[in-house]
Amino acid sequence: MPKSQFLLSTMVLCLAFSACSGNHTAASVPAPLDPMANPLPGMPPILDPHDIYAADRPGALSPVVREFRPLVYVPDSGANRVDVIDPRTFRIIHSFPVGKQPQHVTPSYDMRTLWVLCDLNDQLIQVDPLTGKPGRKIFVKDPYNMYYTPDGKYAVVCAERIRRLNFLDPQTMKLKDSLEIPYRGVDHLDFSANGRYFLASCEFDSQVIKVDTESRKMVGHVALKAGGMPQDVKLSPDGRVFYVADMMADGVYEIDGESMKIIGFLPTGKGAHGLYVSRDSKYLYASNRGEGSVSVIDLATRKEVTKWRIPEGGSPDMGGVSADGKVLWLSGRYSKEVYAFDTTDGHLLARIPVGKGPHGLCVYPQPGRYSLGHTGIFR
Repeated sequence: MPKSQFLLSTMVLCLAFSACSGNHTAASVPAPLDPMANPLPGMPPILDPHDIYAADRPGALSPVVREFRPLVYVPDSGANRVDVIDPRTFRIIHSFPVGKQPQHVTPSYDMRTLWVLCDLNDQLIQVDPLTGKPGRKIFVKDPYNMYYTPDGKYAVVCAERIRRLNFLDPQTMKLKDSLEIPYRGVDHLDFSANGRYFLASCEFDSQVIKVDTESRKMVGHVALKAGGMPQDVKLSPDGRVFYVADMMADGVYEIDGESMKIIGFLPTGKGAHGLYVSRDSKYLYASNRGEGSVSVIDLATRKEVTKWRIPEGGSPDMGGVSADGKVLWLSGRYSKEVYAFDTTDGHLLARIPVGKGPHGLCVYPQPGRYSLGHTGIFR
């Protein structure tokens, strides 16, 4: 065979082999990771492989909470008290004094009790949801916000002032472990669908961190746009997108928790702050504190579909959705009031005067099998 013909044949064979190899490689590319695979040991079984909020349907109250009186608890951080609202009459039925700067009212992991988090005097105050009345007080360092690991093993205190995540025994509230955070303002978080990790916002350094649930160690982070102030964090029903509200970016970041990459951004409105999922898992409600509005985001298309505006303005902050899904309750942080929105069309059902600085409002009881904390994240 002439040398030129031999070289040509060799080239053809090499190209053919390369093409076959390329096809083999393409076929070997793994499918996207299943966000619900390999669940955290001890975490209650996932009910629906497509919806982590499947237990949160309208009226699906656990036997644990079924006898609790429906009430709305409003911590007034500037008045050092909690106002308790009857959601049927939209009136305050009683108030009680608490420690300095109450920030949030948080349901326990087992849903049997509520905790008022008094940040500046290092105190938790227990509330009986059967009566709506306060009980024992417990020393806990800097309880700005509080969550629970999905296995119920730890209460996770966002100690914003001292830049730590403190892991406590959820019954005794004794400190078991502590993680120093290299960024300022750690204050809100949510867990992955399988419970293996969580993302937490660091408000004053424009960062979102990733923490391994079992090792309780920071394993990643992503920087948001400089000058941002990330706030609430909420996972999508399918477990694939973490939404992070940023009050200086005036919108909501979309983050892939596996790769810790920003995959999108949704402009919502000035001062984007709190995030809440509708009872049918179709919509995400984002409160825009700086412009007195709520953006309604379609979770399937990841687009804003409408915006509810408070007549004459307001400062909607934190809250929750009623057990039947018909009302979104939000505190008016700088307006000394609470808002009740009709979720069918967004019109304002009531604006209720309360004490100074209402913040982490809790609607209780709510559907679900267990609580992940904050003002009520249930799965």
